[in-house]
Amino acid sequence: MALRDTSLPEPSGVARCAPAPPLDPVDRGRLLAGAHHDPHALLGAHPVAGGIVFRALRPFARAVSVVTDGERRRLASEGDGLFSGLLPLDTIPDYTLVVAYADGEQEVHDPYRFLPALGDTDLHLIREGRHEQLWKALGAEPMTHEGVTGTRFTVWAPNAQGVRVAGEFTFWDGQAFPMRSLGSSGVWELFLPGIGEGARYKFEITSRHGDRFLKSDPMARSTEVPPATASVVTSSRFEWGDQEWMARRGEVPVHEAPFSVYEIHLPTWRKGLTYRQLAEQLPAYVRDLGFTHVELMPVAEHPFGGSWGYQVTGFYAPTARLGTPDDFKYLIDALHRAGVGVIMDWVPAHFPKDDWALARFDGDPLYEPGDSRRAEHPDWGTYEFDFGRVEVRNFLVANAVYWCEEFHIDGLRVDAVASMLYLDYSRDSGQWSPNVFGGREDLDAVAFLQEMNATVYRRAPGVVTIAEESTAWDGVTRPTDSGGLGFGLKWNMGWMHDSLGYISHEPVHRKYHHNEMTFSMVYAYSENYILPISHDEVVHGKQALVSKMPGDWWQQRANHRAYLGFMWAHPGKQLLFMGQEFAQGAEWSESHGPDWWLLDPAYGAEADHRGVRDLVRDLNTAYRATPALWQRDTDPGGFRWVIGDAAEDNVFAFLRFDAAGSPLLAVSNLSPVVREDYRLTVPDGLPLWQESLNTDAARYGGGDIVRRDPVKAEDGALRLALPPLATVWLVPVPG
Repeated sequence: MALRDTSLPEPSGVARCAPAPPLDPVDRGRLLAGAHHDPHALLGAHPVAGGIVFRALRPFARAVSVVTDGERRRLASEGDGLFSGLLPLDTIPDYTLVVAYADGEQEVHDPYRFLPALGDTDLHLIREGRHEQLWKALGAEPMTHEGVTGTRFTVWAPNAQGVRVAGEFTFWDGQAFPMRSLGSSGVWELFLPGIGEGARYKFEITSRHGDRFLKSDPMARSTEVPPATASVVTSSRFEWGDQEWMARRGEVPVHEAPFSVYEIHLPTWRKGLTYRQLAEQLPAYVRDLGFTHVELMPVAEHPFGGSWGYQVTGFYAPTARLGTPDDFKYLIDALHRAGVGVIMDWVPAHFPKDDWALARFDGDPLYEPGDSRRAEHPDWGTYEFDFGRVEVRNFLVANAVYWCEEFHIDGLRVDAVASMLYLDYSRDSGQWSPNVFGGREDLDAVAFLQEMNATVYRRAPGVVTIAEESTAWDGVTRPTDSGGLGFGLKWNMGWMHDSLGYISHEPVHRKYHHNEMTFSMVYAYSENYILPISHDEVVHGKQALVSKMPGDWWQQRANHRAYLGFMWAHPGKQLLFMGQEFAQGAEWSESHGPDWWLLDPAYGAEADHRGVRDLVRDLNTAYRATPALWQRDTDPGGFRWVIGDAAEDNVFAFLRFDAAGSPLLAVSNLSPVVREDYRLTVPDGLPLWQESLNTDAARYGGGDIVRRDPVKAEDGALRLALPPLATVWLVPVPG
């Protein structure tokens, strides 16, 4: 819609510029429609016959003047918010604009007098899909450019006819600030003087079909608090204090180090706390319980809290629900200074269809494949990423690097890897097309995962990548140079499924499922594994861990404790979701989080819940102090069955060995009766053994069938009274 000419009478003492040559009608129309690829060629200052023409696009302005050498000259209104004039100059001078509105006037720098604030090297790397610090090239970057402070806005939108910046500073109208297209890169750029941190903005895109819509910035490093959806200009001023942690975190390979993970959902761990408030409580809690790491369910910005963070719209922005990006860094820094590593769930498999975010970003499929059979994820109602497009792969690879470099993240747990690897994942016949070799493997996704892992390990020493992958795909944790996907660790979903199936049976039936507890050792060394009891296992009717257990309340807690003792001794690292460390009976819900009141002594929870939490603390303490439990997790020589076939007894016993050959004996009696005088073979030359942990101890809420004195090996074996529904660890007495 054309704007009426609201020009003012000439101010006293201000001369008027000579008339400027008119714009080409086609160029003028495209400019005003937000569909011009090079507005800088029309706006700003340009040499013409007779001098220098100045042209400004200022919708709703009543008058615009140009100021050169202290002299102010009035531009003429061309209508529709365009103002122009000609000065008899030989060269383009330094100048500013004075723009008069109904409520006053302001002197500003003209955005259209600046050269691009993005270099050729950046554009080359973007075109190649190899810009490993993409966040420094795209998005909103506060800077000083040609001596002027402001913000550089850049966005990748190769199919757009035009892109404009809209924000609270334009009353969400994009007319005044069209961006220029930088060659064949698909990148649009505009430097806006005077716009700084805290400014809210979006990109107004005109598609090649003529549609116009607002999109949040895919590279935004800060956002409004949902449900608001604007991007926010930000710049970090955080000063890290975790130098010691960062210097030593990569000294020992993760598969040869203790690795015990506490998984939490930050918004509900202590509901209502901000990042900085969490920093006052979470590090101390995790350190007290002895976990080596926390794993944070996705913290990248997401519109729907009920997705738990797994439907991401702001891949480069920590959720604003809990504070600013620097506040999030404060939390990570506090965890590091407490000696706790930080793993973050990362979701490169898919993204939601919200029309203000990534979906059909420039009016056409861009981040998602153009083929509808591959674009939509059938399980989650989301779009999958187009892993075959180099710019999309770059967006994701750089995002992985971003969290590691900018936020000092120590590990990325990659969600839903299986859904990425298979073209027919959750699809029936006719709903998918095979790869070039006729197979079901998504070769583009494989290449992306290999590139991501190789890049992260090269750029961020000490970081570990972890695959949530539930199939028998070969080589998930094999190095990329050997044809593997290159992950450091993989969730052992088979162990989780089988062991939970076993432990949920009544003891009288467990003998028929004995192999569900032993089968994991058939493949335990095929990958580098983590044993996960994650959020997925304690929601949506699956029940909390303790509630999966059979029997009365005492038996449920005993089963729970015995299971954790078995889990911590089994080869592989371990992960436990919040609330399960104190045997919360209710499923987790994002509406209220863990039931912390169960730990209140006034409730009488000393043995019921606090006892289980004390066991978890002692499990972690003994685990970290016993190299046999973690040093040879990926070495078959670090494990030996002592009793693996006692199905009738519901007993499992095995030895773990450290690099020097020192053993730990783990025995689980998962029947509800005491097994008296039970014979367990032990290595020769170790005559005395001592309990280092017993899940039946009274302080954990057990029956206290414990052995406080060392037990002597006779004829190469120990004879023990095995407590019911309990796990016991024994180690040789030194000397």
